[in-house]
Parts: sequence; C-alpha cells; structure tokens
Amino acid sequence: MPRIAVVGANGHGRWHRRVVAPLHAAGRLRLVALVDVRPVEDDPVAPVPDGTLVGTDHREMLRATRPDVVVVCTPPHTHLPIALDCLAAGADVLLEKPPVLSTAEHRELAAALAATGRVCQVGFQALGSAALAELTGAVRAGRLGSVTGIATVAAWQRPDGYYARAPWAGRRTLHGRPVLDGALANPLAHAVMQCLAVAEAVGDGPVEPVRIEVERYRVRPIEVDDTATLRVCSRSGPPVVAAVTLAGEDLVAGEVIVTGTAGRAVLEYPTDRLLLPGDAGPREVPGRRGLLENLLAHRADPVGVPLIAPLARTAPFTAVLEAVAAAPEPTPLGGDLVTATGAGPDRVLTVRGVNRLLRRAAEEGALLSELGVPWAVRPHRRDLAGAGGTATRCN
Repeated sequence: MPRIAVVGANGHGRWHRRVVAPLHAAGRLRLVALVDVRPVEDDPVAPVPDGTLVGTDHREMLRATRPDVVVVCTPPHTHLPIALDCLAAGADVLLEKPPVLSTAEHRELAAALAATGRVCQVGFQALGSAALAELTGAVRAGRLGSVTGIATVAAWQRPDGYYARAPWAGRRTLHGRPVLDGALANPLAHAVMQCLAVAEAVGDGPVEPVRIEVERYRVRPIEVDDTATLRVCSRSGPPVVAAVTLAGEDLVAGEVIVTGTAGRAVLEYPTDRLLLPGDAGPREVPGRRGLLENLLAHRADPVGVPLIAPLARTAPFTAVLEAVAAAPEPTPLGGDLVTATGAGPDRVLTVRGVNRLLRRAAEEGALLSELGVPWAVRPHRRDLAGAGGTATRCN
C-alpha cells in the first residue's frame, strides 16, 4: 500500500487532505504524515488518522516515515527545495501549481527527476477533465477546421482579506526569492494552462513559445497583477491570449474559446460545460480524473498509465511565469475607474467596464493596449532566447 504524506497541510492543503481521506479509509493508500510550519488544523471532513505523524519539518518527516508519494502544497517559492528533498528521499511528488517560478528551476527539477528516477505530477487538476479531453479530441479530429485562435477570459473577485491570507500573498518576492502571487500565476493559472493544453492538440505536440507579451494592472497596493492580458506566440500554431481579472464586475468563471475556420468551441473549465460546433447549447461533460489517483496508477503501471500533468507538460506555463517576473511593476488603476463595495477584509474593488473589455480582448485575440483602452499601457515583450524561428501566426 503506498505511503502518502502532505507537506503544507493547512490552507489549500486541506483540499488535498479531503482527497486523501476516502482513499485512506478504503485501504488504497496510507496517510503517514501531515506537515505544516503552523499547527495542523483540524478538519472534520478529513480527520487525522491514528498513527499519522503530525509535524513542522518536512526533512524530519521524510526520515521518519519514508513516504512513497509526497503532496507538496506550500507557497510557490518553496516548491523547488522541498520537491528536491522529497525526490532525494525516494518519493514521487504531486506538486501544487505553479510548480516552479523560472525556466532555470524547471530544468533543475527535471534534472533531479532524471537522476533519481522519480516522477512529478503538477497540480493542474483541470487537465484531468473529460470536457477538456472532448475539446482537444474535437480539435484533433478537425471539427473546428484550422484553428486560428485560442483564448481565455475570466473575471473573479477577491476581497481585501484575500491579500492578508499569508505573508507571501500579493507579493512579487519574499526573502529574495520570486513569489509572483498574481492573477496569471496563481488563481487563474488554470485558465492559461487549459489554453496551452488546447494548443498542444493543435500542434500535436509540446508548445514552444518564442515570444510572450504581457500587460499587468492592479487596483490595490500589491506587488503583482490582479488584472492582466497575455499573449503567447509559439513556433507553430495560433496565438494563445489570456484576459483575466480578480476585480471583475460580474463573475465569468473561466472560458476557453477556440476559434477555427469551421466553427468555434467554448469550454467553461471550472464547470466542465462545453459548446462544440453543431451543439444546440453548452452541455456539462462530467468526469474528472484525480491527479493523485492518476499518479498512483502510473506508479503501478508506468507504461500503460501516463501522467496527466507531468512536469514536462508545464514548461510553457513556466515560460509564461518567467515573462511575468521580468515585466515591469503592474500599473495601478484608481480614481473613477475603480468602485469599492463592502468594508474591512470583505471590501471588494472592481474595475468599471473590465468584463466587457476582457471579453473583447479574448474574442479578438488582442491585448488591452491594442483595443484603444485609455488606461492601458504598452505591453512588456519577451523574446525567448534560443527559441529560434519566428512566430508567424502572431505577427
């Protein structure tokens, strides 16, 4: 029976504990340890089993329990050192997104995987969606014709209290290390990764970005973006555009829009609702493969069961993060453009007209600055060193 540990057992780690609990109860795995730098919180949905080690030091835990798999759900800037320790101890890793924060870190982790023979699954759980699989299958089958654009639009709200949830919240760096707790890198990272997964299907292989353009804005005195537009131009295939905000007027849960010469598809990825050419309307496509269960199945049958989200698949997303890290500080928005509702930690700030503008950006494959938005700024452009070629579909 595989031995499982969770490092970062509070906060979002409680979601992982709730995934582990029924598998432990069913005898499919054994939860051997919960680790957090703060006292591990009780969770009535996922109580701590008898005999499970509870501690604050992941290295001591690795020595004491020798887990087969470690779920790492700690702040992004701590992912690499903890993952390296786990691999060196002989454990496979389920690593929360974003897995690492630079291409250099990505390469270091990939080298450690090769050296140890271990595997790393990255916590992009929406990649296990049956709706995404149906969408990419339709793309490969030519139902949309030649794909000319891939985009995502999402408009969420986050109150002031969201940015007080942890010392690294809303920070660009902490203790000299990048954190990048912005809309693109953290809460809406799934939207970007879903688009990259569709781009894989279009090119029938890994996405190779050659140019990344990004515009970043903020409505609070934070160090990262809460509103952004992004465009990824690749060696082949259509551009990928993301238009997202945490200061939306109304909720747009997250749509992936794929445009082709023979039709258009829309996937609302948080709800698995899918609209394909010829459909009368959006329909729910039920079914998601859990990342932990997939990792355990892969361990039992490495050839027959591929990982859903192996580290290598996330390399284009890491390139996006590197471009975000290199971009100038987000442009502050304020005055009559921003509306405040509520008070204290529940105060919410929204940008007037932002939903309409972001939807237009996604539909037209454009950045805000290209739409004549008066408060938009010139995008930061990053050409990837050594990428070679030209991004002809983004010219």
